[in-house]
Amino acid sequence: MATAAVRPPDLAQAIAARDPARGLLIAFEGPEGAGKTTQLRLLKAWLRSEGHDVVSSRWASSPLVKPLIAARKRLRILTAEEYSLLHAADFRHRLETTILPALWAGKTVIADRYLFTALTRDAARGLELDWLLQLYAPLVWPDLVVYFALGARDSSRRVAATRAPRFYESGQDVTGLDDPLSSYRQFIDRVITDYENLAVIFQFVKVDASQAVYRQHQQVRRLVQSAVRRPWPEFSNDALIEWLTRHPDQAA
Repeated sequence: MATAAVRPPDLAQAIAARDPARGLLIAFEGPEGAGKTTQLRLLKAWLRSEGHDVVSSRWASSPLVKPLIAARKRLRILTAEEYSLLHAADFRHRLETTILPALWAGKTVIADRYLFTALTRDAARGLELDWLLQLYAPLVWPDLVVYFALGARDSSRRVAATRAPRFYESGQDVTGLDDPLSSYRQFIDRVITDYENLAVIFQFVKVDASQAVYRQHQQVRRLVQSAVRRPWPEFSNDALIEWLTRHPDQAA
């Protein structure tokens, strides 16, 4: 039997009804070298040991868009606008196919970078914040944004200890510097400045990434245990209605 079409007012009611049982959305943000991926693995393992169903999503990992991003980066021909548009497409695909379905099903989602990564990197490339927010609209707001704070010097040192920064990672497309590490130091300083500003605007919770890994993990556990959900009808209603309009079976 075909599922009846669900009208927007019904979708709003479905969102409000689902909100108490939906999953928690946690975003990890911070510069390269801050240890986000390590902390994600630790948190994911701990949450699962506590009986939670956990899904993680990495930045620029959409199977649909990632190959195109990788190909364009290899050619080093991305403009700042194209760089931003491709990453926004990647984010939207993961939101539609992984993040929102998991949250709707009551699973905890941990995002290894969220849209704030785009806001900082793309702003450091000279793009306007208002334009970037419109690009990612309608927005699904995380319930908790954990910002692993690390200074530009420490970030540069940690990255250099393991590898040379990649062309776009180091911001060579905007600094014009030939040396990747010198470019990275300059570019990451801009990125961190933008992170610090966003941390105030969007109420990130800071974790000192220079601390021992275990100490950071203990702090992250406490943050997650005390996290309060941002009500979907208040913060993310437009995005959920748009998603459910395309996937009415979820609201049935």
